[in-house]
Amino acid sequence: MSDNPLRLGTRRSRLAMAQSGQVAEAVSQVTGRPVELVEITTYGDTSREHLAQIGGTGVFVTALRDALLRGEVDFAVHSLKDLPTTQPEELVLAAVPVREDPRDVIVARDALKFTDLPRGARIGTGSPRRAAQLNAYARAHALDIATVPIRGNVDTRIGYVHDGELDAVVLAAAGLSRIGRIDEVTDFLSVDTVLPAPGQGALAIECVADNASLIAALGELDDPFTRVAVTAERSLLAALEAGCSAPVGALADLLADGQTVKEMRLRAVVGTTDGTRTVQMSTTGPVPETYDQATALGRELATEMLAQGAAGLMGERAQ
Repeated sequence: MSDNPLRLGTRRSRLAMAQSGQVAEAVSQVTGRPVELVEITTYGDTSREHLAQIGGTGVFVTALRDALLRGEVDFAVHSLKDLPTTQPEELVLAAVPVREDPRDVIVARDALKFTDLPRGARIGTGSPRRAAQLNAYARAHALDIATVPIRGNVDTRIGYVHDGELDAVVLAAAGLSRIGRIDEVTDFLSVDTVLPAPGQGALAIECVADNASLIAALGELDDPFTRVAVTAERSLLAALEAGCSAPVGALADLLADGQTVKEMRLRAVVGTTDGTRTVQMSTTGPVPETYDQATALGRELATEMLAQGAAGLMGERAQ
């Protein structure tokens, strides 16, 4: 590899620039080469429609991938939850670094916890997955809330709370941590309440498949435990998408006995956005030794969920 700067393709948002800057420093350390950020605007950044209307998956990714294929950048950094589950043959996921906190969080007025919000509280989120689980929890625990679809960056979303337009907003813990605003969180939502998006909290470092030396260098940043967990989550998502377009939450936990990781637990939920119907299941077994085993685990749980009615939720949403 030469001493020329490596070009890292990134979205222009504050969060994307922050996480790409962190990756750039790490890549520079392992390669000994400077890394320059190349800012790229994606369709998801320019559209004002809600993500569910414009397709959600892939809207923040396509422009970055096009830049990779045209040779305008050497590698790109994505939030893993934004990546479509189908990987293009021309590109390779060279590294998945250690995952940040995958939980969702609440930023509420008056430093309120989720369960302390007043009756009729308006909670903003751009995610059908979050809306489905919050509404399901509210129904089960007799809470009176209304989920409100919103878009915008972190400043915009938290601004709705400060301006009094909303009582609270739901965001990802990892994103707030990466931009140094985790202290604004008023409540961390347990994964028993809201399961995160598959891959939430993890980053994906992608480059072209024929650059073996760069793949090897970027691979130094890969965390095997994170990779096997998100592989299972994304496999489940891919299998559910084949038969169900309802909001999906999933999380693979690595369960440890002391310092030794013993098992992996994969939990997942599919639900209607109003929270009236959900299918939630889990499975626990040995930590997969290969990515193929992790993929199989995700598919098996998805198959069980579809058999328990997850497929029927797609029809309900289409009515």
